[in-house]
Amino acid sequence: MATIKQTLDDLMAIDGAMCAAVVDSTSGMMLGAIGTGVDLEVAAAGNTEVVRAKNKTMRALGLNDVIEDILITLGKQYHIIRPSSRKDGVFIYFVLDKARANLAMARRKVLDVDKEMMF
Repeated sequence: MATIKQTLDDLMAIDGAMCAAVVDSTSGMMLGAIGTGVDLEVAAAGNTEVVRAKNKTMRALGLNDVIEDILITLGKQYHIIRPSSRKDGVFIYFVLDKARANLAMARRKVLDVDKEMMF
């Protein structure tokens, strides 16, 4: 098992990693954050709304499923949002430099650290 800080440190070891946060989606507050390049407080609040909107849409569509991750591809960055499988209402937010990152490896790493993160 890994602490939130260890989880964030593991993510930041990936090529192209810019910043990462663990966010409480009920409040939009960060439980931990590391890195530069993005205002993580603004990103935590904004991505909380993304997760809420997707869950609301899934309910409206009658989808009986869960979000594995949400990928936002920008011109220069990847943003990965992964709701925690271990704690409801928490998600991992991870930003990578698109030119240096391997997206498949990054998604796999987020999956792996989520399984090991303790609260």
